[in-house]
Amino acid sequence: MSETPNPAIHPQTRMGHVHLRVSDLDRALAFYHGVLGFEVTQHLGNAAAFLSAGGYHHHIGLNTWESLGGSPPPPGTTGLYHLAVLYPTRAALGDALRRLIAAKIPLDGAADHGVSEALYLHDPDNNGVELYWDRPQEQWPKDANGNLAMFTRALDLQSLLATKEA
Repeated sequence: MSETPNPAIHPQTRMGHVHLRVSDLDRALAFYHGVLGFEVTQHLGNAAAFLSAGGYHHHIGLNTWESLGGSPPPPGTTGLYHLAVLYPTRAALGDALRRLIAAKIPLDGAADHGVSEALYLHDPDNNGVELYWDRPQEQWPKDANGNLAMFTRALDLQSLLATKEA
């Protein structure tokens, strides 16, 4: 039996929303709405809320349906590594960093990957969160054969903070 490779996924396919189980809805809203600035689009009592950027129905769903008062999964188990929030510009990512600093939320790391710049942290339920922006594709690093050549280098946080919208 010969195996036929599956065709590639449609190139305009994008990831949709993320839905997170949280232990305390108000605490999660304080982070995603209060610190990061996502807008609450719908509240389902004390059990769930939906948030978005720019009026979309929702980018983030938060619920306590199976997790009220629960604890994060222990290290060494499977599950979500992180969710990633894509900012439209470097200046917008700089604003996110200012919000984190003002809220005294520590970073786990910050990296320049050549294709993007990223901030890494955890939300109040210990879910990993990546906040990032993509450089324009024509600026992505390539090797001598023209293949993508991502890397991980330290991100200059002071430079990021100094970035203003053009």
